[in-house]
Amino acid sequence: MRRRLRRLRGGGMCGVCPRLTRRGACRVGKMSDLSILSRRSILGGIALCLFSALPSVAEVLPMPVGDVVLTVSGQIGTTTEGGVAKFDLDGLAALGSETISTSTIWTEGKVEFRGVPLTVFLSKLKAEGSVLRVWALNDYTVDVPFADAVEGGPMLAYEANGERLSVRDKGPIWLAYPFDSDPAYQTEVIYARSIWQIERMEVLD
Repeated sequence: MRRRLRRLRGGGMCGVCPRLTRRGACRVGKMSDLSILSRRSILGGIALCLFSALPSVAEVLPMPVGDVVLTVSGQIGTTTEGGVAKFDLDGLAALGSETISTSTIWTEGKVEFRGVPLTVFLSKLKAEGSVLRVWALNDYTVDVPFADAVEGGPMLAYEANGERLSVRDKGPIWLAYPFDSDPAYQTEVIYARSIWQIERMEVLD
């Protein structure tokens, strides 16, 4: 008995089974510890997978107070309700406005447009696609590639020379390009994309 106790001196109870061991845990105990760690790892992995699989929640924009002038649907991550984003003019301007000064083939002299740059607009909506389909009040439709949405590029203009664009003056929204800034904007393709009297849009793949 003394020899046995001497051999086990410095050890202790396993903690899992009633055995006395030199290092405090027998093979059964060690296997149990590994099993616990394994179960924890598996549960942690399952929780992570479930969390990753949850659908992303769209951010919410303020509901328009005034008349709705623009409705955007499709692959957007920021909405007002029902998976679409609706804007009155003040809500559109709140996204961040800039000005460009340019001449156009439809107006006389230079015009100072104020509006939301297309790149800012798509970013605020968290739009994920490659094409923006745009409808005018008369059902004229154009497809604007996301590649057009660059810094210093087109804007959703709602003012011209300090005045809100009326329907008669190509309002309430005109996709205005900075035609004077680059010869690449002075083509029939770009002129066709410069749609006015915009009322709705859809973000497409």
